[in-house]
Amino acid sequence: MSGAPNQAPGLRYPSNKKTIYDRNLNRSKNAELSRAAFAYLFVEMISYAQKRAKNMVDLEKRLNDQGYPLGVRLLDLLLTRSANPLGAIRPTRILPLVQFIAQQLWRHLFGRAADSLERSDAVPGQFMLYDNEPLVNQYISLPRDMSGLNCAAFVAGIIEGVCDGAGFATEGVHAISVADQEGEEKAGLWPGKTVFLIKFKPEVLEREEILGRG
Repeated sequence: MSGAPNQAPGLRYPSNKKTIYDRNLNRSKNAELSRAAFAYLFVEMISYAQKRAKNMVDLEKRLNDQGYPLGVRLLDLLLTRSANPLGAIRPTRILPLVQFIAQQLWRHLFGRAADSLERSDAVPGQFMLYDNEPLVNQYISLPRDMSGLNCAAFVAGIIEGVCDGAGFATEGVHAISVADQEGEEKAGLWPGKTVFLIKFKPEVLEREEILGRG
């Protein structure tokens, strides 16, 4: 009887025995996903969350929860599939982790690096990652009573998932409109400019201090 003995019924493998998981991520780096398809899918995700949300805060929380498991999986994927052997090393310090998020993760998701990454001088263990024009907000039309909603909460969930997956627990990652937080003048030419606030828990900061001494 022909066929692989452990092959599940109905599951077919290519003749070269390779699946999509064997592809190099850089192989299709110039290919672009249809933005129309992405916009349709993301709007449906928002609609699904909105039907179950009690208020705007709950809606952002649900969008965050949708992005979280994606971040956990993306961390392992980007590390294990890196073409650079050094890039496959899991970050052990805070700064390399947030740089990984601002560079590799952002390029994988949006085809470019984040616009800015800053460390807070006032709040220990807090970083601000800026995106001048979040892709997830470009095709969203909000009613007046929900003008404060920032759908980039979905991306904040991805960031939180990456941090937790790497062993750097946070007190939450929040997506905040710069225009709402600091005024329209601060946002400048980017009315949708968003800052992602990443604040690590005290135990992570304690570990960072110990590693710094070593």
